[in-house]
Amino acid sequence: MTPSSFVKSLQQLEFDHAFNPYVDRCPVYDLADAPKRRSSILLSVLEAALRQPVDALWIGRDFGYRGGRRTGLAFTDDDHLPEHGRRWGLAVQSPVRGGMDGERSARAVWQVLSRVDAPVFLWNVFPLHPHDPGKPFSNRKHNARERASGEEILTRLVRMLEPSTIVAVGRDAAWTADRMFGQFETLAVRHPSHGGQRIFVDQMSGWYSLE
Repeated sequence: MTPSSFVKSLQQLEFDHAFNPYVDRCPVYDLADAPKRRSSILLSVLEAALRQPVDALWIGRDFGYRGGRRTGLAFTDDDHLPEHGRRWGLAVQSPVRGGMDGERSARAVWQVLSRVDAPVFLWNVFPLHPHDPGKPFSNRKHNARERASGEEILTRLVRMLEPSTIVAVGRDAAWTADRMFGQFETLAVRHPSHGGQRIFVDQMSGWYSLE
């Protein structure tokens, strides 16, 4: 699978009450070409990742409305989109207007990632933003059908990137990693949401020997 075919497979995903940032356009915050921008950003990140060995793949559960719904990148909100691009040698243009507060999970992840030099790719078990019916700016946990689709996509990504390590952020991601990627070195850590930020930062700092 190539980065281009991977992005196209994401664009084909469609579920009820799930926003696909690579196809769907938010009428409130998105610029006119937002889906195209998000697809292009992800494609560029994938291409950059394939030009070097990927040290680790960090996986979470799914996109949130303050983060990946807007940027198309896991654990990445508006504030950290430029930094995400710079890690891969890219200058990226925001696909959205302002007016949305940052995401706590993204802040915690980038608090650690900003001190990690190794190439790290960020992803989710379900690569869309699931929300409650009629409430686009809410977060819900993906269902079994969505998980199955996301795990298929995740398997393709792992085969393409061949990371040395998989870091599962939160119990949902850990459950997937344990079932599907036993051949890899894996680390399960606390998700930084719901009061877990300090534990997450401490666990990751220990793993990467950060001072």
